[in-house]
Amino acid sequence: MTSNSRRDFLRAAAQAAGAATALGTVPLGIQKALAIPANNAKGTIEDVEHIVVLMQENRSFENYFGSLRGVRGFGDTRAIPLPSGKSAFYQPASTPDGYLLPFRPNLPNLGSQFVQDLDHGWVGTHAAWNQGRYDQWVPVKGTTTMFYMTREDIPFQYALADAFTVCDAYHCASMTPTDPNRYYMWTGWVGNDGTGGGPVIDNAEAGYSWSTFPEKLQAAGITWKVYQDEGTGLNPSTGWGDDDNPFIGNFGDTSLLFFKQYQNAQPGSPLFQATRVGTQVVNTGSYFDILRQDVMDNKLPQVSYITAPEAFSEHGNWPPAYGAWYVDQVLQALTSNPEVWSKTVLLLTYDENDGLFDHMAPPFASSTPDTGKSTVSTVNEFYPGAGSNPAGPYGLGPRVPMIAISPWSKGGYVCSELFDHTSIIQFIEKRFGRNGNLHETNISPWRRTVCGDLTSAFNFKNPNRSFPQLPATTFPADKNRHPSVKPALPTTQTMPVQEPGQRPARALPYEFFVRGKVTEDGTGFHLHFTNTGHAGVNFLVYSGNPSDLPRSYTVEKGKDLADKLLLAPGGKFDFSVFGPNGYLRRFVGTADSTRRHNGGVLQIADGFDVANGNLQLRLKNGSNDRCTFKVVSAYNGSKIEGNLHVRSDDTETVTVDLRKSDGWYDLTITVDIDTDAQWRIAGHVETGRESMSDPALGG
Repeated sequence: MTSNSRRDFLRAAAQAAGAATALGTVPLGIQKALAIPANNAKGTIEDVEHIVVLMQENRSFENYFGSLRGVRGFGDTRAIPLPSGKSAFYQPASTPDGYLLPFRPNLPNLGSQFVQDLDHGWVGTHAAWNQGRYDQWVPVKGTTTMFYMTREDIPFQYALADAFTVCDAYHCASMTPTDPNRYYMWTGWVGNDGTGGGPVIDNAEAGYSWSTFPEKLQAAGITWKVYQDEGTGLNPSTGWGDDDNPFIGNFGDTSLLFFKQYQNAQPGSPLFQATRVGTQVVNTGSYFDILRQDVMDNKLPQVSYITAPEAFSEHGNWPPAYGAWYVDQVLQALTSNPEVWSKTVLLLTYDENDGLFDHMAPPFASSTPDTGKSTVSTVNEFYPGAGSNPAGPYGLGPRVPMIAISPWSKGGYVCSELFDHTSIIQFIEKRFGRNGNLHETNISPWRRTVCGDLTSAFNFKNPNRSFPQLPATTFPADKNRHPSVKPALPTTQTMPVQEPGQRPARALPYEFFVRGKVTEDGTGFHLHFTNTGHAGVNFLVYSGNPSDLPRSYTVEKGKDLADKLLLAPGGKFDFSVFGPNGYLRRFVGTADSTRRHNGGVLQIADGFDVANGNLQLRLKNGSNDRCTFKVVSAYNGSKIEGNLHVRSDDTETVTVDLRKSDGWYDLTITVDIDTDAQWRIAGHVETGRESMSDPALGG
């Protein structure tokens, strides 16, 4: 940091102090992280010199952030439909209503409660997912699956999201428990091809030998290290750090230690020194002594991983408040040297969802034509089944929290690009890779296509400087284990209300189009996907016919894909296409073999006025009759004005001004000559510029 930067730091610190009513109420770690300006020498990712990964345990995105302002949470008006016809929030259950909505338990100090953990294994998670129908969460996981917390319960976690950038489309990598998800983060897969002891879909910890990403870092000369506590020893007798005392060790979360190359490493060797050394708080010192010393000595590695003891991991049966203290201490250590923090990215995420519900159905790779198509290979993305474990896609799994904490991600942004745990590897590749030397071949082609590299969560060119008020954290006074708490259900159910308002949104690399029409012979429905953006995309297609399975379509950037879907009895169809960032296209109607309404004759096409952030509709009338279209916006209930009267065999174009809705649209379109026909088109016009979150989410 230059002397001018140092003066800026002191000035920023003073500004931060002025922003808070009492500086003592601000967690010291966040206070410092916000005050230190970014290294901005090049205005690119090259300014990052340190990447730190802190992966906590077992929280779904909506368990923590379903009510957070400006993310795709409980206010989502485009949730997938269940076979019951209700939205995904209305999970079937043995209640008087026949369903269970997300609920906030009536418990004091909810963020400090020891709420039970749930089934989160392969069998149970695939049963809840139910081939994409997504309707068995309560029967499989129990009623606690639907519990959530708010800002009142977990103020520190909300403060982090408000201070930095929260990713609301970040999924765990697989529908599995802890270890396999951490293997994805550390190796790119779970030995999917059957070599090295894989594929692994459980916590067997049997000893594996496929290659890991840190070995690539080592070979490329990139410094790396795991920060952890040794507990009573990092060896097989302690479960490689999974101690009986929950306040020491690493909870067995340094999953590299389940690989033979690390188990057999000798003292003094790079693999041993990077993974089998840590603090020894059972004897002396604190959890963060080594980390803090490395930061102060300017010896923080280029890539670091942090694993917490069980009590601080935020796993079920441990309070989020304990984890808040631990994360705050990590931030205090990293910011103890402003020079180091000015060049550091901290990625805070969670390995899996612990059986806790999240309404966003995860993308998956289609394995047969009956479940969709893909322009990119889906090899090694489908588990064939073995014993009591059914066949199914490895992932993605449900959404989990991810907050990008750094000088380049301040400002309370939301980033809605699709990510998973392999995105962490891709981010490290992007920063430190040279000529493919860090390319992790374990990551499948399909996963690289649909999951981004996290760079969209940052603004390296113009780092943001904002200073919100933030809550304090305290070390837990209670160091005992407690029985698990099972929250009681509410006597009256109401849909949760999301915090009002919007938050700034990062620019996304997406641009794609989905067209739908009845086939010319009237025997099916034709879907055509076109991807003109800068990133691959996965679409999930749901049918109003309960006998139809959900389908998955993956389209690489610059490519297109088409498919013919079967009609329901009577020629009826109701297909909904879901894509990233609230994208929805719904086609409803009845195939008419004589006039082909809502198909070959009546068609809606949309286009983007990228320069102005507006939407264009192309209304086609190929029938023999004059028709009038009606377009209604869900944002204000108003009718869209324009030339909606279309003569026979003609087309009209209507521009929809989206300035008042920050580029967001949600339109329902009907036509007077076909009362069965209905289109719904919703999403956001990406312009390459930062925007604001969907205003419907805070409604």
